[in-house]
Amino acid sequence: MQVWAASEGIHMAGHNGRTVRDLRRGNRAAVLRRLYFDGPMSRFELGPATGLSGGSISNVVAELVEDHLVEEAGTVESDGGRPRTLLRVAPSGGHMIGVDVGETRVRVELFDLTLTELARTERPLEHHRYDVEVVVGHIRDGIAEVLADTDITPEQLLGVGIGVPGIVARTPGQGAVVHGQTIGWDAVPLESLLRSTCELPDTVPYFIDNGARTLGQAELWFGAGRGCHNAVVVLFGSGIGACLVTDEVQYGRPLEWGHVTVQVRGRRCRCGALGCLEAYAGAGALVDRWREAGGRPPLGADEETALAALLAAAHPAQGAEADPVALAVLEETAEYVGAGLSDLVNLFQPERILIGGWAGLQLGTRFLPAVRRYADAYALRHPADRVSIDLGKLGPDAVTVGAASLPLAELFARGGRPATHGRDRESATG
Repeated sequence: MQVWAASEGIHMAGHNGRTVRDLRRGNRAAVLRRLYFDGPMSRFELGPATGLSGGSISNVVAELVEDHLVEEAGTVESDGGRPRTLLRVAPSGGHMIGVDVGETRVRVELFDLTLTELARTERPLEHHRYDVEVVVGHIRDGIAEVLADTDITPEQLLGVGIGVPGIVARTPGQGAVVHGQTIGWDAVPLESLLRSTCELPDTVPYFIDNGARTLGQAELWFGAGRGCHNAVVVLFGSGIGACLVTDEVQYGRPLEWGHVTVQVRGRRCRCGALGCLEAYAGAGALVDRWREAGGRPPLGADEETALAALLAAAHPAQGAEADPVALAVLEETAEYVGAGLSDLVNLFQPERILIGGWAGLQLGTRFLPAVRRYADAYALRHPADRVSIDLGKLGPDAVTVGAASLPLAELFARGGRPATHGRDRESATG
């Protein structure tokens, strides 16, 4: 799996210009990752798992224990010798906040180092939708609330990860800037707005990225994609996105898949173009097409409620008659989605395609057979025979979990040394 790409062979350095500090950081990273994803493990097991010598393992483990990142987790019997002490990542070794700027709400969650949820809050996005001041205020208030609900201080945070719609660019002066064409965000300096608004120390870093990428990272690390070397995770909500994760693209590359053209001179998309996949298969577009075909979504209902009504009409309770209009709309949507997935299959030849996002999960298992059938019909035969298409496993919290894993990934990359905004702590301390 791609989790190991950054650490493999780093302890073999010495011939390629790495410093002693680089070697130590790489060794720490290798041990920390192994314990995180495969622990608890003994020191004896860590040696062959990381390729490090017994002496290096002892030194690294002692450092990580001293830094409160690793702790003992009981013992296990050995073959004829003394019981071996098991080690695990210490849950209290750090804390992360994950934020999902979704279509209907801003969700904020506080996690410990093992990504166990400690507190959460949600704030609806109703009439203001994606008004920048409203979203920034929701994030600020949500962060303050989850910290107040626990005994965690801001100084204990490894960082705040935020998943947003759109393309995220990083600039030297303003940090993360969001280009969200479909939500009316034109070069919004989100990171600098949060720094001037949130009452967090300057040492707490923000990690802002595309929501599909955070979803992809969560599913590849902890969900249905674990162990996969080449996967695409797609997100269905009001909008549509995707994330490509391979061994070469360690933490994933966001793809604006919702804006591939599936119908020349087709329906107008939220981005302004004609014929985008999102204009046919996004949740709002799907409900609109049902209404235009003669369906009756509940008056005044939000997208989640309206999509649930469409699914209930197409697949009613036992004994009731299915609405043929709703069934036809879902079948046509499955063809659009399948055709869009065939592009991903042909371009990237993934082992797996995982479907997530609130609308993707709501469409669920009944929708999948038709999607698979159309993807197979439109894709080239060789890559189509080698890909599986399934639902993600992490549910509606996947974006938030993935967002919180962004500071965690940085912690791994730095060998357990937390990142800081501005001054490099490791460089300052040596």
